[in-house]
Amino acid sequence: MSLLKKFIVAMLLAAVLAAAVAGGVYWWANRPMPLTPAELDVTIKPHSSLRSVTTQLTRGGGPVEPELFVLMTRALGLSAQLKSGNYAFKSGVTPYEVLQKIARGDVNEYVATVIEGWTLQKMRAELDGNPALTHDTAGMSDVDLLKAIGATDMVDKTSAEGLFFPDTYLFDKGASDLAVYKRAYKVTQQRLNEAWATRAPNLPYKTPYDALIMASIVEKETGRAQDRPLVAAVFANRLRIGMPLQTDPSVIYGLGPAYGGHLKKKDLQTDTPYNTYTRMGLPPTPIALPGVAALNATLNPAASNALYFVSRGDGSSIFSDNLGDHNKAVDKYIRGQ
Repeated sequence: MSLLKKFIVAMLLAAVLAAAVAGGVYWWANRPMPLTPAELDVTIKPHSSLRSVTTQLTRGGGPVEPELFVLMTRALGLSAQLKSGNYAFKSGVTPYEVLQKIARGDVNEYVATVIEGWTLQKMRAELDGNPALTHDTAGMSDVDLLKAIGATDMVDKTSAEGLFFPDTYLFDKGASDLAVYKRAYKVTQQRLNEAWATRAPNLPYKTPYDALIMASIVEKETGRAQDRPLVAAVFANRLRIGMPLQTDPSVIYGLGPAYGGHLKKKDLQTDTPYNTYTRMGLPPTPIALPGVAALNATLNPAASNALYFVSRGDGSSIFSDNLGDHNKAVDKYIRGQ
């Protein structure tokens, strides 16, 4: 067989295969899906990629084939048109109808997602940029915001940092952003009080607010679940013996816009109320929005005598009871010696 004939045969086979794939996708896309239960509510979070949307659908109970859903979405040119929100699907809906509904933004409710470790400034920017909300908090100071949501127990606070729980919030189009802040504040109070009620004995925190401050530090110091109780233990041990906390995230928070993206020696020496190298004890307020895992770790830290920790560079940390062992760990994992 000549090269030309081989090429023609290969092209024909490819065309047949492409037609078969297209036919299979078309059949799947228009085949009614049985749902259990018969009606599903699935929330698609803001800023989700196509694959993330597919994952959220399957985790929410929608029996879509991930690869076929991705292929269909790309073939129809809808990858960049998928919209966040809470969607209702009934048994018998087809994958194509699911895609079209998400692309139209035909939602039951809209969503706003706040991430653990965000600052309040970041949360406010996220809500300010949500077009489905009515922005009644525009121009409000932290004090005004606390008053507006009825946080009467915090009237003595000049900062609302850390007081709003990071989560995904559902709301109707046109709802006031004050409603989201009010719910987020109430959830923080609930989670904090629950954790405080089951706290370990002999912790160096006088009030739940003290624990909230520490939980925000724990949240920023590690995202690794296994390390949180140990990080919390290190800081509790330091407080007990009157040792400075020396936590970089607090220093960075205190520097504000002056932080250049990399901590320098002069930054550690620049005194602010949040510089835990130059000042003893807890900073005056939380430095971020802690999640429930950080709260629980703070109020039930690991049983450990560790006073130091250093990152291994893979997301985990190594913990040391004394400065000598800590310096060895720093040489190994930071200096590469």
